[in-house]
Order: sequence, then structure tokens, then C-alpha cells
Amino acid sequence: MPDPLHPAVVHFPIVLAFLAPFVILAAMWIRSRGKATRTWWPVVLVLGALAASSFVAVKTGEREEERVEEVVAHDQMEEHEEQAELFFWVVLAVFATTIAVPLVPGPSVRRYVEAGVLAATVAIAVWTVAIGHSGGMLVYEHGAASAYTDAAAGEATTADRHDDDDRR
Repeated sequence: MPDPLHPAVVHFPIVLAFLAPFVILAAMWIRSRGKATRTWWPVVLVLGALAASSFVAVKTGEREEERVEEVVAHDQMEEHEEQAELFFWVVLAVFATTIAVPLVPGPSVRRYVEAGVLAATVAIAVWTVAIGHSGGMLVYEHGAASAYTDAAAGEATTADRHDDDDRR
């Protein structure tokens, strides 16, 4: 398992957030051509995976928060954390709507709901950039990674000292 785990798992919701609008467009296009009737299920799967991976990203971020707060100010961390939590709840709401789309009566009404889900996923993709940017700022400008690299460097230095002592 990577340590820290959070930087590894946050890439899943990022990729899925950008993939979702394209999957929705493909499903809408295929349905408009009269080619298939079950084209919406890949959309449900992608949005479900986005919701699940967002949840995991939030939880791994919470797990690693205390260690990172040793090197990054609480306020800077809090803004990123609040945005990520809100992101998860919005994605969950869009996922719930996505599940309900096949149940919407009438093809014309269903198309409007599908278009709403498409618009929501485009907004989610744009929002993903902002949240990812704030996480990147924590790492590259505020030194969040040093919570792991400095400790690892310190452990290596201690291990090197013990090795030196053993050689003497």
C-alpha cells in the first residue's frame, strides 16, 4: 500500500469526473440513434465509481490530516477538506439522480433529466480542477509532502547512524 494513501486514491475521482460527461454523451447519442435501450447503465456505473472513489479520497484525507497539519496551517487544510466533502455529497446526489433516470416516465422528460445529469457532471469536472488545484497547492506550495519526506529522511538518517555505529 502506498504511504501516504491519499495522493494515490485522489486520482480515481479525478479521472472518473472527466470521463463521466463523455460516457453520458455516448449513452445519449446511442439512445438517440435507436441502437440500444440499456445505454444508461454504464453512466450509473461510472457515477457510482465516482461517488465511491470520492468517499475513499475524503476518508484517506481525513486519516492523514493530523500528520500533515504538523507542517501545513489548519486553515489551508480545512478549505480543501470542506470542498472535498461537499464534492462527495454533490456527486452522491448526482449519482442518485442517475439511478432514477431509467425510471423517469416518457422519453422527452427523460432526455431533460439526462441533460441535467450531463450538465451536473460537466460542473463536477470543472470543480474537480479547483479541488485538485487546492490539493496541489497544499503539496507544492505549503509543503504537505514534507510531513512524509522529512520523516522518511529523518528515519533514514537514524538508520544510517545505526549502521555507522555497527561498523565501528
